[in-house]
Amino acid sequence: MPEYLKKRFGGQRIRIYLSVLSLILYVFTKISADMFSGAIFIQQALGLNIYVAVIALLSITALYTVTGGLAAVIYTDTLQTIIMVVGSFILMGFAFNEVGGYENFQDRYMMSVPNITDGIDPSCYEPRADSFHIFRDPITGDLPWPGLVFGLTIQATWYWCTDQVIVQRCLSAKNLSHVKGGCILCGYLKLLPMFLMVFPGMISRILYPDVVGCVDPDECQKYCGASVGCSNIAYPKLVVDLMPNGLRGLMLSVMMASLMSSLTSIFNSASTLFTMDIYTKVRPAAKEKELMIAGRVFILVLIGVSIAWIPVVQSAQSGQLFDYIQSITSYLAPPVAAVYMLAIFCKRVNEPGAFFGLIIGLLIGLSRMIAEFIYGTGSCANPSDCPTIICGVHYLYFAIILFCISCILILGISLVTKPIEEKHLYRLCWSLRNRTEERIDLEQDDWVDTTSDSMDIDGNEKTEPEEEMGCCKKAVMCFCGLEQSKAPKLSPEEEAELKMLLTDTTEKPLWKNIANVNAIILLCVAVFFHGFFG
Repeated sequence: MPEYLKKRFGGQRIRIYLSVLSLILYVFTKISADMFSGAIFIQQALGLNIYVAVIALLSITALYTVTGGLAAVIYTDTLQTIIMVVGSFILMGFAFNEVGGYENFQDRYMMSVPNITDGIDPSCYEPRADSFHIFRDPITGDLPWPGLVFGLTIQATWYWCTDQVIVQRCLSAKNLSHVKGGCILCGYLKLLPMFLMVFPGMISRILYPDVVGCVDPDECQKYCGASVGCSNIAYPKLVVDLMPNGLRGLMLSVMMASLMSSLTSIFNSASTLFTMDIYTKVRPAAKEKELMIAGRVFILVLIGVSIAWIPVVQSAQSGQLFDYIQSITSYLAPPVAAVYMLAIFCKRVNEPGAFFGLIIGLLIGLSRMIAEFIYGTGSCANPSDCPTIICGVHYLYFAIILFCISCILILGISLVTKPIEEKHLYRLCWSLRNRTEERIDLEQDDWVDTTSDSMDIDGNEKTEPEEEMGCCKKAVMCFCGLEQSKAPKLSPEEEAELKMLLTDTTEKPLWKNIANVNAIILLCVAVFFHGFFG
């Protein structure tokens, strides 16, 4: 994704900036949050210390990420998705059976309050009156409806359309119909969390109000090790206490599979961003083997930083992991979403506009994020001391404001600076997507292809004696997936044919129509659910 912006705008600074920002976001919102949630489940199931649980989770995850690369990640994701969906449906059935169906669930949830509430305001522990509504009051709602509709849409644009973890999957597809089909299947699966995760989590509060709904800091510390609240353990506790032994083991594997699936995706994408956008600036002549090793070493560094960040995740946003992830994203992602959207749909946008829009947007977002870390987000029982002028605006509203400011800055600066000629933008902007002329790149790629070093002056491949490796080195090379056999040399005609195949976006009419019809059905189903639960 940063490579696209380099082709679109030229220069190095936007590409490097976005790569670094993406890696920071991975630490703040993805790796540490995933490790923390996985550790909570292991802690609930096995009673292990949270950091021992993290190390156990990472050891298994790193094993097949390092050995297999993207292919292993995709195959394991596919298998794990099936296990996750089946196991989650079984748990949902057990949970609704325990509370006596959906109507009883609604009634009992509104009465689920903890027993120990001495000296604490009832609004801190009584279920909200709008608990079963998606669209909530724009002023007093914990997720106000304008923020839900527009703020989360901005976050979703960043995550689903510009984040390397997601887009890397689409870029690895066989053809455009496969890309569309994968996105639509993802959309159908994304309808399920309301029923498979949210409702069972609410049922967990009904069954264990003193634990999941605890509000007294001392009680919360005793139950889950976090004084701000224990809502994060709602789902794991439901699995551990409600399901019989065999199915409990299945759900343990489901939770571990889902978390390892996320972590492997992030590790693989982070490795790609680091090696192709940062490491090649330091070592432009690095060979593929060196890049692979550098990427794997970088993953270890990333893991270390993420483990150190877990205590912050544990106490942020009243101990609610979902709110923590969404708030950090609201502070850092809107300028990125603005740049990508304008880069695609507005060809007048240029490099100075995009760069300064990103930088100023980052400074505004960091001012809010750092203030929250300094003052803490507190909890209902012990509110934060953060000044209202800084922290008083809901994080979803802040995302909308930051997105609008970024768009104004990007467009304003672009309009007063020199535009980019169309010959550099063919097939990089929406209005020029069907142009067939050869595009003149603003800058050539800076990773030097070192295959020419293996050719002699007549253009023939040099024959060098193969290095004899010891057993240990062979084992390491095999473990890291570093092949010793050289790929066959392609002729110029074969290279041109391969390039044409890789850049072909034509679709067969049958599969194109099937994908389009399914996209419309998916949108209709989503609108119905929003209306029904609104």
